[in-house]
Amino acid sequence: MLTNKLTGAGAGADKAYIEDVFSTYLYTGTGAAQTINNGIDLAGKGGMVWLKDRQYDGEHGLFDTARGATKALQSHLTAAQITENGFVSFNSNGFTLGNPSEININTPSRNTVAWTFRKAPKFFDVVTYTGNGVNGRTINHSLGVAPGMVIIKRTDASENWGVFHRGNGTGNAWTGFSINLTSAGTQGTAQSTVTDTTVNVTDIWGAGNSPAWFNSNGATYVAYLFAHDTDTDGLIQCGSYTGNGSTTGPTVTLGWEPQYLLVKNTTSTANWVEMDSMRGMAVGSGGDSILYPNLSNAESNGYDFVDPTATGFNITTTSNLYNTSGNTYIYMAIRRGPMKTPTDGTKVFKPISSNQAVGTENTTGFSFDTQICTIRTLDDGSFWMDRLRGVSTSNSNDGTRTLASFNTNAESVSEQSSRYWSNTGFQTPQRNTGYSTVYHSFKRAPGFFDVVCYTGTGVARTVNHNLGVAPELMIVKMRSPETTRDWNVYAAPLGNTKTLYLNTTNAAINYSFWNSTTPTSSVFSIVSAPEVNGNGSTYVAYLFASCPGVSKVGSYTGNGSSQTINCGFTAGARFVLIKRTNSTGDWYVWDTARGIVTGNDPHLSLNTTAAEVTTDDTIDPASSGFIVNQVAATNVNVSGGSYIYLAIA
Repeated sequence: MLTNKLTGAGAGADKAYIEDVFSTYLYTGTGAAQTINNGIDLAGKGGMVWLKDRQYDGEHGLFDTARGATKALQSHLTAAQITENGFVSFNSNGFTLGNPSEININTPSRNTVAWTFRKAPKFFDVVTYTGNGVNGRTINHSLGVAPGMVIIKRTDASENWGVFHRGNGTGNAWTGFSINLTSAGTQGTAQSTVTDTTVNVTDIWGAGNSPAWFNSNGATYVAYLFAHDTDTDGLIQCGSYTGNGSTTGPTVTLGWEPQYLLVKNTTSTANWVEMDSMRGMAVGSGGDSILYPNLSNAESNGYDFVDPTATGFNITTTSNLYNTSGNTYIYMAIRRGPMKTPTDGTKVFKPISSNQAVGTENTTGFSFDTQICTIRTLDDGSFWMDRLRGVSTSNSNDGTRTLASFNTNAESVSEQSSRYWSNTGFQTPQRNTGYSTVYHSFKRAPGFFDVVCYTGTGVARTVNHNLGVAPELMIVKMRSPETTRDWNVYAAPLGNTKTLYLNTTNAAINYSFWNSTTPTSSVFSIVSAPEVNGNGSTYVAYLFASCPGVSKVGSYTGNGSSQTINCGFTAGARFVLIKRTNSTGDWYVWDTARGIVTGNDPHLSLNTTAAEVTTDDTIDPASSGFIVNQVAATNVNVSGGSYIYLAIA
């Protein structure tokens, strides 16, 4: 469990979890009142919301509680703040929009993104002040640590956006530049010295340049301050790296996986670029989507610029935006969440059975990361998708990557994939319209579930993960390049010397892809075999653990009749996966969306293309977990048989 206590100024106060202070929220404009519930308390704590139309050229809109709800700034323009009544209010769990009058923040049918930064020690602060024209003006802040980046904008008149960043200078003296310009880092001789409580800015910007960027006498300003926190439970880091001009580097180590990146080349002319895992910051070709803070351009899709890792990110392009050899790049990175261990299974898993038409919104109620999609009535099979490998998140982006658990094929873009993943749901894909389909949606969360993508080295090694506990069920599949590699499964009840195959009925084999080493709370081990670690091949790993009251990975021995499997739940299992391990048997799946009842229960097999079977009573509900019955159709309770299971409450 994270302690999450401040260690600097203000020590003793609770430090917020990332899910309490930052959100990337995808929504579709309506042109009418709509409330964005992202779980961030802006009304009580204060903060800033940055909005951008993704589909078309349109203005950036920055709103903050220090200036008031209707006051907008535009990061790509020098203009003074304007009145935009379409931003109605800051709320205790997000914000409310109305009919926009000036900028495209709620235009009907437009895909839009909102980045929300809540004020919190060691994360973010927003401050307003009036200039006094005095060189060396000091501005107070409440970060409790020295800021890593400061963005300042004059609000009463047209002026450039001034930026100071710790990666663009030496020590605490930083040179500055502008977020609305493409210029290289140093602009004149401006510097800023920062402390845990103050930022010192000069009004001397250099010969021939205006002093009005930061401190013109009588002018009004807003300052956005972003922390730099290298604690193991830190939420944000501001740093720099040097480009090498190669698609295999450089690597930036943060200690955690990022969900948001802001990057700028400070050596030469280049756009600022903004990425996040909700719109697309995927591991692999074509899964990245970018926006430019200094431009009104629509979102650009289909790139491979950055690959997030469990401990940071890798640069995978030679583009001048990220990786010209010898150039210096600054970045701001925000940690992926959630950081809290779940206590309610309904917040991290949902089964949905639907036969809705294409484009219909199916609601999960939470932001999910992985989905298994299976048409119930066709011999079609189960398809696996996740944000980390790349999914469609707009009406104009159809790049969702899928893997089929019934075969050995490499990853592909499939029409079975869910269309337009939003924060709290997804649209029915064309392939599934009119067919009864079950969607199993999983959220990554400590102690419950994690996803890791990695590239093989051909040498036995460990792979980092962020599950926070030792995984008890691991499913590893090669993504590319081969189409003849099995889905390899580690199950803790079998030990670290055995392997199962998700795509077959085979019993467990006495071979360890896991280097005969039990996973830990931070890494799992793999051998040099191409199934899990071929040199240059790419892989995805799904990691599950037993989370009290939420999930259970376990085993049992069949008794030939009926028995209750106690998972420690209080309201029964909503999802059950069972596999026989000492003999052949399918990977059977049941869920409450299709029915776990006293009587016949529909089941699917992840390892086949067979349609759903509805004619047997294999399992029954039990408040502590589930009941297994021995029936010939499934043989999940044969006397003396050995079984593993995954159950989710």
